Amino acid sequence: MLDIELLREDPDRVKKSQKRRGKPTETVDRVLEADKEWRETLQRVQDLRQKRNEKTEKISEMKQKGKNAENEIKEMKKVKEKLEELEEKLEKSKEKRNELLKKIPNILNEEVPEGEGEGDNVEIRRWGEEPGFDFEPKVHTEILEDKGLLDVERGSKVAGSDFYFLKAELVELDLALQRFALDFLKQKGYRIIQPPYLVNTEVYEGISGATDGTGEESYKVEDKDLWLIPTSEYPVGGMFQDETFLEEELPVKLCAVSPCFRREGGGHGKYSRGLYRMHQFNKVEQFVFCKPEESWDCFEELQENAEELYQKLGLHYRVVNACTGDISDKAAKLYDVECWMADGNFHETGSNSNCLDYQARNLEIKYREGEGKPPKGYVHTLNNTALATSRTMIAIIEQNQRKDGSVEIPEVLRPYMDGKEVIG
Repeated sequence: MLDIELLREDPDRVKKSQKRRGKPTETVDRVLEADKEWRETLQRVQDLRQKRNEKTEKISEMKQKGKNAENEIKEMKKVKEKLEELEEKLEKSKEKRNELLKKIPNILNEEVPEGEGEGDNVEIRRWGEEPGFDFEPKVHTEILEDKGLLDVERGSKVAGSDFYFLKAELVELDLALQRFALDFLKQKGYRIIQPPYLVNTEVYEGISGATDGTGEESYKVEDKDLWLIPTSEYPVGGMFQDETFLEEELPVKLCAVSPCFRREGGGHGKYSRGLYRMHQFNKVEQFVFCKPEESWDCFEELQENAEELYQKLGLHYRVVNACTGDISDKAAKLYDVECWMADGNFHETGSNSNCLDYQARNLEIKYREGEGKPPKGYVHTLNNTALATSRTMIAIIEQNQRKDGSVEIPEVLRPYMDGKEVIG
């Protein structure tokens, strides 16, 4: 959620961001109208509270002097009744304003390029070389099913489409990637955690931001106020809800490992099947809580960490700056890492988002200079896909495949796989 002061002081800036995102600017006006109603009601409440206090003091004085205060007591009763009525109205008007405010996405950073969709994302850089094959490269599903490492049919039988059984060396590869990323980030000073795999609605909505279809891509637990996590960003982002950091504690750098559950699945082309869009996959996530002045440095640090992981794996990738039509509502700026795959194109394997204080305001996560001092402001939150194992495995399998259908294991993963050099 945005700071209401931003809309009061600079509504044109918010409207400009709305327009760039293709969102209605009228929402800003509706928020300001609701805010005006709230402020007017607040003034009336404050006036009545002052009148109540004055009446209370006057009645006390009259009683001390032995005077009849019956009329004043009657007036006091009327003031209290009106005050209760207005206080209820004040709370409702605040809720109305904040519900409208939540519909406004984060303010876009000026460096976010214009565009309608992922095809308009702007490439920043590339690393590595496109694999050179003396044979027609296969997509990962052909290789894995041929080697008996991916069971599509039985996965669908027990859970439906886009669920799979990973088998044998593919399971080892998945676990190796998780441990490799955790060890790497631990050395970088990130604290490793394993979060709950479910979150309540307040945390879910606080992290997801202003997307109109809240929960569309997530699984809701029937009859429970719980959601299966689409990424560990949700429980990690919510773990300090309603808490205040000491300034000296920041930045807090965390690294979470968890399965992720998403209703989205399938797709088009060669990657409509297989590991690219799964309802369940594993991921190692970076998450940072920091002071506002630190967040853009942290953003670049998270990006460097992710890219170093891909480089150590020897994968050919590129980085793109997500455009206005492809960036999430909660992010002010977002980079995607896209790995080269066997169809000759780059496909997204991870993302890096700076959400500024947008999520922290939703969840009341603040910081202060020292013990006993009032909060100085809201922290900034950032999240980054260190490694989503399913998509990273696609890149490894398709870039490192051999003519006989076997796959060379990246050297950095071999210690985690009993020294194996080849899959299949």
